[in-house]
Amino acid sequence: MVTLAEAENAIIEEFSMYDEWLDKYEYLIELGKSLKDYPETSKTDEKLIKGCQSRVWLDHKMEDGKVVFNADSDAIITKGIISLLIGLYSGRTPQEILSSDFSVVEKIGLKENLSPTRANGLVSMIGKIKEIALQNA
Repeated sequence: MVTLAEAENAIIEEFSMYDEWLDKYEYLIELGKSLKDYPETSKTDEKLIKGCQSRVWLDHKMEDGKVVFNADSDAIITKGIISLLIGLYSGRTPQEILSSDFSVVEKIGLKENLSPTRANGLVSMIGKIKEIALQNA
């Protein structure tokens, strides 16, 4: 598995290929389509991330000391955002996740190019990923 820094650099490089934010949104939508199926039975209030305007469910399990995430959203761009995050952080140790400053979202310009409600949702998603890592550290 590539290091977290390598994965972040790959995302930064991927986003830099697009000049327009509409193209970057299209890329996020494609990322969202790559999420594996999320069972309807797991779409519970306990898995719902609070603070997102759209509904975002985040589930996890521990495998060999690593946090493996699965997620879904009812909004296509939001689904892409959570897909981007779990693509970076799923399969990492809690310590790796907790040592991340999550600055990749600023480096690709994501936070400032989202509506205020989506930006709040992004902060909530990052907070939940950190919380899960902390609980399993």
